[in-house]
Amino acid sequence: MDLSEQPSYTPAVGYAVKELFRTLQGEGANTGRVAVFCRFAGCNLWSGREQDRASGAGGCSMWCDTDFVGIDGEGGNKFASAKALADAAWTIWGHSVHANHRPLIVCTGGEPLLQLDDELVEAFQVVGFEVAIETNGTIAVPKGVDWVCVSPKQGADLVVTSGHELKLVVPQEGFDPADFETMEFAHRFLQPKDGPDAAKALRLALAYCLEHPQWRLGLQSHKFIGIS
Repeated sequence: MDLSEQPSYTPAVGYAVKELFRTLQGEGANTGRVAVFCRFAGCNLWSGREQDRASGAGGCSMWCDTDFVGIDGEGGNKFASAKALADAAWTIWGHSVHANHRPLIVCTGGEPLLQLDDELVEAFQVVGFEVAIETNGTIAVPKGVDWVCVSPKQGADLVVTSGHELKLVVPQEGFDPADFETMEFAHRFLQPKDGPDAAKALRLALAYCLEHPQWRLGLQSHKFIGIS
């Protein structure tokens, strides 16, 4: 896939952000935690355009429901520097900092590691954030990231095989959760795939977790309570 031809991909200079907003983390081990979400534009597995679903490099292109194209979402913009983006995120956080609590910023996408680099990780941490990422695991993680959540996608080569959290969306053809159990993650979640067959996916994930308690059922609680 030639990313230079994809309208959602980052420009050569700066950071292209689809959305930047404060909410609650809706899934995974940090569920319920207040966080700033930084959704970067662009993905390395497909363009994000409906007409390209069948040609995406990852099987996720057929079911991905995230809009990561462009910079027109809430708080979206082209930020010229790491400091500019970190300062904007801190303004959106908008709270005083309490003892023993670091505000959380969740870097997601699309694929955040197309843009998140050492400089931006440091800039987020300098203003006061704990930095979390949600990645498909196909790109190496910059140094210093505080929380790494990997969500493997069928048909894409996985290079990040350790971290804090593994989130496996099921079902995905050719994926067996057992294949991931030797990888070094503190938390393992099976997340039912949303869509027309969501009820079937939930039953599948629930049955597997009951028989394999090293896995936890991962639910997208933000969709239940109606927040972004």
